[in-house]
Amino acid sequence: MRDTRESRLLLILLVAIAFALITVDIKGGESSPLNGARKTAAALLGPVERGAAGAVDPIARTVRAIRDSGTQQQRLNQIGAENTELRQRLASSDTATRRTKQLDDMLRTAGTGGYTVKAAQVIAIGAAQGFSWTITIDAGSDDGIQRDMTVINGEGLVGRVTTVAPTTATVLLATDPGFTAGTRMEGSGEIGFAAGQGASPMRVQLLNGKAQVKAGDRLVTFGSQSGRPFVPGVPVGKVLSVEATPGELTKTVLVQPFVSFTRLDLVGVVVVPPRTDPRDAVLPPAPSGAPSPNAGAQPPAQLAQLPVQPTATKTGGN
Repeated sequence: MRDTRESRLLLILLVAIAFALITVDIKGGESSPLNGARKTAAALLGPVERGAAGAVDPIARTVRAIRDSGTQQQRLNQIGAENTELRQRLASSDTATRRTKQLDDMLRTAGTGGYTVKAAQVIAIGAAQGFSWTITIDAGSDDGIQRDMTVINGEGLVGRVTTVAPTTATVLLATDPGFTAGTRMEGSGEIGFAAGQGASPMRVQLLNGKAQVKAGDRLVTFGSQSGRPFVPGVPVGKVLSVEATPGELTKTVLVQPFVSFTRLDLVGVVVVPPRTDPRDAVLPPAPSGAPSPNAGAQPPAQLAQLPVQPTATKTGGN
């Protein structure tokens, strides 16, 4: 339509009519003369509007899901991070509790035996040091550690120091096939030599072939001169079985070590030996109902006929 005087007059007229109809409709309410026309238009256009809405709603839902997915993923990530932090705190708490108990047990053992120990943590194991059954600890010559010092924990004998660096040291474990220590039977005092056998029980050869030994009997270290490589009285293990060796001058027993070598964490290096031999004092109380460790012990006259102690002392640190 061209912009002429007549077209402008027509537009003004249409606007005036529209305002008039709106005024009449508002004032008329439900009785408005336009109400019928409005209902007719709604009846005709309603299905079209519902169809359009049905087509648009899935798209709208998808758009909302995409929009909200970022928020949900962030929330899931936040929850996951919180759970991880809680697990780490719990693990850290459990580790601290376990190490505190290990330290308490070790200090109790050292106190009972009269040992002065330097606490250390296991930081490496095994073949890196050229041995099958060794550990590396985080204490060395700067901490007063020297070669051939006894290593213990709260359970008993761990091994002996073999190599020392300024801040670390290597410990040969009692399970190593090259490990040997002098031992003494609880109660009877029978002397022997314990040798490591890897994952198998230790093999102890008693010097007295007629010694009365049975499963469950316990052993401690015999000790070495000046307490190196072994201080006396450290719990070694308990007898599992006695090998039949008729006619032999010695008796062989298999011993289960007290120490759990696969779970070593905190250990103590004995830097000062005890003033006196604690004998069996460091051993934990015997299980209730167990027979007295003195049962089967030989009288002093018979013990006096055994090889003299200095021989065992010199070879006990092989």
